[in-house]
Parts: sequence; C-alpha cells; structure tokens
Amino acid sequence: MNPLRVVVVMIEPPLPFGNAAARWYYVLLRGLVQRGHRVTAFAVCSNPSDLEKTASMFPAPQYDLRCYPIESRNGVVGKLETIRRPHSHLFGDRVRRALADVLREGYDVLHLEMLWSGWTALHVDPAKVLVNLHYLYAIDDANSSFVDIRTGLHRALRKRAERNLLRRFGTIAAITPRLESVARHLTGGKVPVYGFPFAIDSTLYRFVPAQERPARPVVSLIGSMNWRPSHSAAVRLMTRLWPGIKRQVPDAKLRIIGWRARSALREYVDLPDVEIIEDVPDIAPYFNGSVMVHAADHASGIKVKIVEAMAFGVPVVTNTEGIEGLPVRDGVHSIVSDDDRTIVDRTVALLRNVPEQERMRLAARQLIETQCSPARGLDAVEGCYRDMIARLGRQPSSETLAS
Repeated sequence: MNPLRVVVVMIEPPLPFGNAAARWYYVLLRGLVQRGHRVTAFAVCSNPSDLEKTASMFPAPQYDLRCYPIESRNGVVGKLETIRRPHSHLFGDRVRRALADVLREGYDVLHLEMLWSGWTALHVDPAKVLVNLHYLYAIDDANSSFVDIRTGLHRALRKRAERNLLRRFGTIAAITPRLESVARHLTGGKVPVYGFPFAIDSTLYRFVPAQERPARPVVSLIGSMNWRPSHSAAVRLMTRLWPGIKRQVPDAKLRIIGWRARSALREYVDLPDVEIIEDVPDIAPYFNGSVMVHAADHASGIKVKIVEAMAFGVPVVTNTEGIEGLPVRDGVHSIVSDDDRTIVDRTVALLRNVPEQERMRLAARQLIETQCSPARGLDAVEGCYRDMIARLGRQPSSETLAS
C-alpha cells in the first residue's frame, strides 16, 4: 500500500522482552517503518531504566520514538480524576502536548494501542483513530466476586469508562475473536471491528535443544503476579493442581517465576519442592521446565507467557482461557482442559513421556512461527489502515507521499 503518516501511542516502550504487550509493540513499530510508513510513536514508561534501552534499540533518525516517564498524580484532584478516567494518569501533560503538536502537522491514522490510550485522543477526529484492544474488563470482571463497596465502585466506574471510550472512536481492532465479539456488542455494532493477530519476532526466541532440558521433572509457571490472570493461574496450580501432580510424580519440582511472585504467594514459599522466584532481570533462562501449567480464570486476551513458552519449546498445559486467540489443537500443540482432575492426569502423563514432550513442543513452535508471525500481524494492520482511508474517501496525505 502507499506509505502513510501514522502516529502510534503505546503503554510501555516497544522492547521485545519488556512489558507483555511490548512484544507486539516492537513488531508493530519496526514493521511499519520497514514497510515505508512515516511513523511517530509515543510511549509512556513505568521503568526508567527502559528509556535508555529503548533509545538504543530505536535510534533516530530511522525511528521517531518519543518515550516519557509516567508522572505521579498526587492530591485529591488527581485521585478523583483517576477514578473518573481510569488509567488516564499514564499520560501526563508533556505527552498530551507533544502528541497534539504532532497531530497538528497532519496525519493519516492515529493508532492507539490499549484502550486507555484513548484518553489522549478525546478531541481528535474519531474517523482517523484506531484503537487496538488487548483485554477488556467487561470480560475479566464479569465473574468477579463481591469484595467491598470501594472495589465494587471502582470496577463499575472502570467498566463504564471502558464502554464510553469504545463508542468514541471510529475503528476498533482486537487481538482475539472473543474481544472482537464483545467490542461489537458494547458498541452496538456501530463501529467497525477488526482482528489483529498477536505477533512476536520468533527469531529472538532460542528453541531449547533437547539435551539442555531438565532431567528431573519440573512443572513451571511464569507470569507477573501483579496481573490477576497470572496470579489466579498460580494459585490454582499451587492449591488445586500441584498436590495431585506431586502425589503421582514424587520427584517432580514446581517452579514459579514472576514479578512480585514471592510477596504475592508468600503463604506458599516454604512448601517442599516448590521454588518461587521474583523480579528476575532476564526471564528467558527460566523457560526451561519440563512442562508449563498455566490455567488462568476469567482472563481475556492473549496469554503472552504461553505464546513465549511455545516459542522457547516448553510444552504447555492450559485451559480454554489460556489459548484464547491461538488456533491450538488439544493434544497437538498443547494440552487443553478446563477440568482440574483432567489437567492433573494429563500433566502427569506428559511428564512421564519425554518423546511426547518433544513432539508437542516442536508442533507448538511451528504454530507460533506461522500464526504469530510479524508479517501476518502487519498485513492485518495495513488492511485496516487501507479500509479507514477508503471510508474517509480520500488518498493518503500529500505530505506523506512526498516524504
């Protein structure tokens, strides 16, 4: 397609091993530039050390990437604004002013990654805005039990803000069919909704050779424990699955790795043959277990750690929530079940069958290379851009074509 002037807003920098969604941001930014589009990208950053990494990975002038530390919002007014507009604190005045200056210069598409980026575009022409959804609280909170009045109020306000933002912009994309379906429902079918397959650069993932895999059976789970789906998967594994696995495979070991893992799972840290590791600087070396068991409850979107486990070559046992957005075949690419007893028994059988582990992990790696390829994801993005331009009844900006 003809090159376009694209402005992208991201929550977290596009580092290939940074924030979970940043795997896709990395593919998106590099791919759009490689395909000839003139891109200015804005990213907010929760970890100051990532600013230098990002600058070296996306050097100017090849890339126009502008990263901003997330500003703290203090005081009563700030707290009230956060309640009224959830997650709006991520985008401070510096980001908003800089984005507005760039948009005034002219653009074809304002591409917002994550719905909460929409707080930066409330006064932008909706027809030129694309929002890509990675999750929805409308799904994640649907089966949440009552905790207290304050938590219930926050959830209600968050879901209302989510619905209102979805209806504000002209085009929506989503990384799984379930998110697409719910987005159509929440917008009353009045907003075009596209599917963007989640993509990673699989060349960055070293497929672990058979000779380097553990001799002792190791069940693992990797995920940030301050993200509810990962925490729920860890608690389910420790309380409902691991005891049955351990009884049948006495020499098995359980290893859980993730951000704030020891503090979030403090009641389990002293269990025998259980190792809980938190805040590691590089997660890649920990994708070396015999089997990864990750069965989260009520979690929308792609489970990135499952995608990465498949890319590294770790056989995965999960549930239907875990394979959302992936064309996984049970027994071929992974084991998929929603029943605790079945998960336990099939995990035990897999731990005892090393040839089956080898077959499954090879099939899973091939699936990720094809279904989560950068080319597939970027083709979908460009197709959406093309339709947006056509609906506006215009050609790409003359400034873009001349650049």
